[in-house]
Amino acid sequence: QEEVVESGGGLVQPGGSLRLSCVFSGSHFIFTIMSWYRQAPGKQRELVASAPSDNVITYHPSVKGRFTISRDHIKKTAYLQMNNLKPKDTAVYYCNAHRLQSVWGQGIQVTVAS
Repeated sequence: QEEVVESGGGLVQPGGSLRLSCVFSGSHFIFTIMSWYRQAPGKQRELVASAPSDNVITYHPSVKGRFTISRDHIKKTAYLQMNNLKPKDTAVYYCNAHRLQSVWGQGIQVTVAS
């Protein structure tokens, strides 16, 4: 059964950085769309960044220029590098892997506060 496991969240001050990791246990990682979503309290889950491949990447407008999604095909891992974090980035972040089916991680808390 395919799974994704996130790591790397935590508490950071405004302006700081964090890197989230998402390890995919399934096969055919190269054909799998890897994405990061987030859900803040009282809000709907939203797409933060998506990488169907190394050359096709999309970002939510609010994170463009600050966040970078990347893929390591050998480690079957997707990363979300988050720089210049703001309090509004506080949320539970979820990794999603999608090929024939959609697989969600358990979510990881990111808190940006001074």
